[in-house]
Amino acid sequence: MEIKRTFLWVIFVVSLALLYDNWQRFNGHGSMFFPSAVPTKAVAGNGKPANGAAAPHAGDVPSGAPGSVPAPTAGEQTASRGEKIHIKTDVFDGDIDTLGGTVTRLSLVKQNEGKQPDLYITLFDQTPNHTYLARTGLIGGNFPNHTTLFSVAPGPRTLEPGQQTLQVRLESPDVGGVKLVKTYTFTRGSYVIGVDQRIENVGTQPVQPTVYMELVRDDTPVETPRFSHTFIGPAVYTSQDHFQKISFSDVDKGKADYARQADNGWIAMVQHYFASAWIPTQGAARDVYVGKTDASLYRVGYKLPVTAIQPGASADVKARLFAGPEEERMLEGVAPGLELVKDYGWVTIIAKPLFWLLEKIHSYLGNWGWSIVVLTLLIKAVFFPLSAASYKSMARMKELTPRLQALRERYKDEPTKLNPAMMELYKTHKVNPLGGCLPVVVQIPVFISLYWVLLSSVEMRAAPWVLWIHDLSQQDPYFILPILMTISMFVQTKLNPTPPDPVQAKMMLFMPLAFSVMFFFFPAGLVLYYVVNNVLSIAQQWYITRVMHGERKKKAA
Repeated sequence: MEIKRTFLWVIFVVSLALLYDNWQRFNGHGSMFFPSAVPTKAVAGNGKPANGAAAPHAGDVPSGAPGSVPAPTAGEQTASRGEKIHIKTDVFDGDIDTLGGTVTRLSLVKQNEGKQPDLYITLFDQTPNHTYLARTGLIGGNFPNHTTLFSVAPGPRTLEPGQQTLQVRLESPDVGGVKLVKTYTFTRGSYVIGVDQRIENVGTQPVQPTVYMELVRDDTPVETPRFSHTFIGPAVYTSQDHFQKISFSDVDKGKADYARQADNGWIAMVQHYFASAWIPTQGAARDVYVGKTDASLYRVGYKLPVTAIQPGASADVKARLFAGPEEERMLEGVAPGLELVKDYGWVTIIAKPLFWLLEKIHSYLGNWGWSIVVLTLLIKAVFFPLSAASYKSMARMKELTPRLQALRERYKDEPTKLNPAMMELYKTHKVNPLGGCLPVVVQIPVFISLYWVLLSSVEMRAAPWVLWIHDLSQQDPYFILPILMTISMFVQTKLNPTPPDPVQAKMMLFMPLAFSVMFFFFPAGLVLYYVVNNVLSIAQQWYITRVMHGERKKKAA
């Protein structure tokens, strides 16, 4: 009984700690358990926010490659001199700035037909309050980089019906005897942008530049459910070291741990539901870097050395830029390991099969809400034997509650005799006081995995269920599901045996109320799962109790 009491107190204390921690994160404070950067509000020397849309400067260019950081040249202009080239396809609406040939805005505007929800979000952006960019350039000499003013070639800017690809070509001036030609290729229905950088030696001496490509962003919070923590920050993947997340706080502390060199893989910026990634040609040697450009801008990038280019010759460096939703099946087809940006953490081995099953159910039903209901039914069926054993144990414990209370009264002044008497009672009636807990503990990893599946799946975003639930990724607007959740938890508490200790009994009644506070802010899809699971548990527990009662009546007869 002492073990069970300790077990209950641990659950209670951990629940309160998690509740407090989520409340702290919701109010913009640091987490006690999850490393995440607190949004900084650094101010630049001119009095403007450091993460604003100020003009890029030469010091932003990555160092560490052959040659020094290039100084400003005649081709480097202020941001006000750049021209925004507006492009539009069936999945993107964005801008490419002629200053650096940088993608400064990219909105996802894909309209889905039928079962999948539409996707509307601005990923890349450059405003006074938010910066998130994909940029490239050359180092190793006084060469064109993301601070150089490019010219844009004439051509269409919109992907017309029947057209499969759209190309936008930008050319730098002669800087240090080198011209850089960037060609962006957009493909219908694809979140992958082809990026071809042709380096032309227009000088009289051989040159050996290094290409850099990087993702730069601030730590501005993104849309995420309240009382839930999702990762935001850089990530590096190689076939040797696999998926490596780097938190902003680790970058701040200089403790970033990642593969520094590779000839395969990708780099990414990850946030809730969406990600961007640079994917160079596999087999090309590259150096990886992660750091900050100023007080509030973080970056992850590649440096790819180029072989010496003779006068009049050129070299091409091709890469792909992904910017889109973390749709697992689509990511698997883009690059090896890219599906890992949809991060399930330590429960990946269980979560991936659960999501596969959820997808299969959705392919038949066409509604993510009903798919969650059916998946919950299937999981409940699989765990029926374990749950039945747990409920039978709790039913026997409930029968013994009056006798346990009598023992406590008899030995209230003799605590050393109470525990042996209780253990003898359990032994006589063949009841294990932990029999109701252990089967539940076995199921906990599956419940946690399903939590992460529903929290991480972009398919829930803007996906309706029935009537008032129009978005399973957002909280219930009328709190109907959380109220049902609270009621179901109280019913379950009443069906369970009342702990003989009055303090434990009060704690068990208080726990549903403590949990329900978080569920009022959880995504509707998550609460739907727990409501269905609780209703099924209540039905199963009532059925088992009724069967056991019937068996006892037969024996008595």
